[in-house]
Amino acid sequence: MTYILISPCKNEGDYIEKTLISIRNQTVPPAQWIIVDDGSTDNSVDIIEKYLPSMPYIKVVNRPKGERRVGGGVIEAFNTGLAAVDVADYEYLCKLDVDLDLPPRYFEILLDRMAADPRLGTASGKAYYMHPTTNERKSELCGDEASVGMTKFYRRACFEEIGGFVAEVGWDGYDCHRARWFGWRAISWNDPDLQFIHLRPMGSSQKSIYRGRIRHGKGQFHLGAHPLFFMLSSLYRSVRQRPYVTGTLFSIYGYMKAWLQGEERFGDQDMTAFIRAYQLRALRSGKAEAAEWALQQRRDVLGV
Repeated sequence: MTYILISPCKNEGDYIEKTLISIRNQTVPPAQWIIVDDGSTDNSVDIIEKYLPSMPYIKVVNRPKGERRVGGGVIEAFNTGLAAVDVADYEYLCKLDVDLDLPPRYFEILLDRMAADPRLGTASGKAYYMHPTTNERKSELCGDEASVGMTKFYRRACFEEIGGFVAEVGWDGYDCHRARWFGWRAISWNDPDLQFIHLRPMGSSQKSIYRGRIRHGKGQFHLGAHPLFFMLSSLYRSVRQRPYVTGTLFSIYGYMKAWLQGEERFGDQDMTAFIRAYQLRALRSGKAEAAEWALQQRRDVLGV
């Protein structure tokens, strides 16, 4: 059960050492770890080079210098790393951010669960962050029906069938809908051995966390989110995730701006209808039941 890690890296000097140590401490190490230096101007590469003697499976791939751009830019860097290996040699692959602190059995557990369920296409643990004022550990509120964007662990067959990731903001929600569309299960678990620390708050890596919330709203429009579902889920997050009310307002602004400007959605009408049917059912019966219902609908159609 071999797996590879592919990590975009852009000025991650404040975080990457903890990620390197947490990968070195994995009970099942990767067969290869491709780190794509996306034009870093800090000491990121120097830190990586310090660990090469003890982590010979690391390979650094360089891209030209450019402005940090989450969403599309991150996936473009990931695709550069993907092109540097023959993925057919591996059963599993993972898009891994380098601002994470993973528990030591993280990949061992994911591999075991993938082996136990041949239709499990993508999986992850749950992301937490440290509150900046109270230093309390807080959940990033990731649903059980999707793998999280900062550590997307994929069965290669599923990844290839969905066509990889779209290079736009919102890619990390759309891919799980695509997986269900092709009859694969997407899931994340909150087991203690799968809980990891996101060293940088989600959505804060470009400009500010408020720009991140605007991108989130824009991404939700692109993947085809139903307006009612988006509004209600945004209100839910307004009391659960900082920056509370203002962050929610920026997210709504991003969604409405994309709508009013007539931006295109990722999928065709059938795909958008599939996503919205799942979301409306989730409002009635919860995301977990809705995800299983949507998955079964597609499996009946596909005969898998």
